[in-house]
Amino acid sequence: MKTLHLYLTRQVVATLFMTVAVFTFVLLLGNALKEILVLLINRQATLGGVAEAIALLIPFVWVFALPMGMLTAALLVFGRFSADQELTAVRSSGISLLALITPILLLSLALCGVSAWINMEVGPQCRVAYKSLLVRMGLKLSSAVLPEGRWLSEFPGYLIYIEKNDGQIMHDIKICELDATNQLINIITYAPRGTFEVTNRQPVIHLFDLQTIDLKNGQYGTANSFDLKLKSSLSDANEEKPAVSDMTFRQLQEELRNLDRSFSQPTPLSMDSKALRKWKTELEQQKQNMTMPVLVQIHRQVAVSFACFGFTLVGIPLGIRAHRRETNIGIAMALVLVLVYYSFIILGQSLQTHSELAPYLIVWVPNFIFQSAGAVMLWRANKGI
Repeated sequence: MKTLHLYLTRQVVATLFMTVAVFTFVLLLGNALKEILVLLINRQATLGGVAEAIALLIPFVWVFALPMGMLTAALLVFGRFSADQELTAVRSSGISLLALITPILLLSLALCGVSAWINMEVGPQCRVAYKSLLVRMGLKLSSAVLPEGRWLSEFPGYLIYIEKNDGQIMHDIKICELDATNQLINIITYAPRGTFEVTNRQPVIHLFDLQTIDLKNGQYGTANSFDLKLKSSLSDANEEKPAVSDMTFRQLQEELRNLDRSFSQPTPLSMDSKALRKWKTELEQQKQNMTMPVLVQIHRQVAVSFACFGFTLVGIPLGIRAHRRETNIGIAMALVLVLVYYSFIILGQSLQTHSELAPYLIVWVPNFIFQSAGAVMLWRANKGI
């Protein structure tokens, strides 16, 4: 029995390393082509800087590569195990399927612990360090930050549209300056050309021959040049406090406690009962709107950590039922299951502004589905059904 366990575990671990390496390469390639490679081609980054950036991205992509690799390894190994009639030989010697796969299930639980460590601590820290590295490398290529042909809302207080951006000069720039609520437009600025650079970690758009329309005061003006300083994730203020999606588990908990304290306001004594109920309802609604994104991110980090176990429970019986040796079939099945799993995660995050739908519970739905379905399929496979 020990020899059989070692044989099967070696097969799964070898395939796991191969599939994780492939998925890591694919995911890294997407990020490198989007951000790093552009800087390297334009001589704005050294090979050492690129290597450091890629190293910082690896833990971030492992959040997705580890579960995908475990699922693919289970499908491939047990599909081949079944196709070669090795499973039939094992069963004929009186060994049940559950006894056979015990080390694989323990391996998946160990990977859940590794995933939790990466999801809640290492991954967010590396992501923040990666963004800081891009700033230190001098992210001056405007097309990497200001893509053309669409309205951009990444810079607080502004809506920006650039008709054409060749990486050096920007053409036909439209900038709408918003009010304090980020809902109404105060000033519209148009410039036929402009440039972009980062000065002291402060992104700045240099506008030339610009025209401005002040909608609030009904005034029109022109200027030969103007430097528009923007606030973004590149600035020092935002760098000190990372975005919610880039916070570690401890930072998210601290952020949630801070938000709870900020809404712990004393009850106004001058209000009547009706006004007081309305005030409490509005305050609670505002509190939920502010805390829900943080709560969703906390649950997402924990829920995704259990993906390896759910994928293993589903992958083993599916691999046995597929009864195939072909690698492409196993990878195709894995991609379909991954798409189903992460679609719930994306749905929960997209609904984080709708607190009435409890989006933090939606991110747990795929774990419930995969683990329940996997347990049932394993029980049926163990019984030979």
